Amino acid sequence: MKIEDRLALLNYKTDKSYAHITIKPDICETCPDHFCTFACPARCYTLIDGKINFKYEDCVECGTCSVACSHGSVTWTNTRGGRGVKYKYG
Repeated sequence: MKIEDRLALLNYKTDKSYAHITIKPDICETCPDHFCTFACPARCYTLIDGKINFKYEDCVECGTCSVACSHGSVTWTNTRGGRGVKYKYG
């Protein structure tokens, strides 16, 4: 099953006024490895024309990106109460 199909099984309540993950694009531009693009299980980070494209809306709130980025670009906080991902199975 593709990751997109698996993510479609989740229920998200996205808070458009509060991004629980932010990145610093100036750090990402000089990053030599872009490990976040490989580490994120939801593929929230993609590399397009040498620049990081980030979308927090599909985040499964695992925190992997905050550990994977060793350059200090990722700021990860918990979602506000009543928001975020709701798992149907497990």
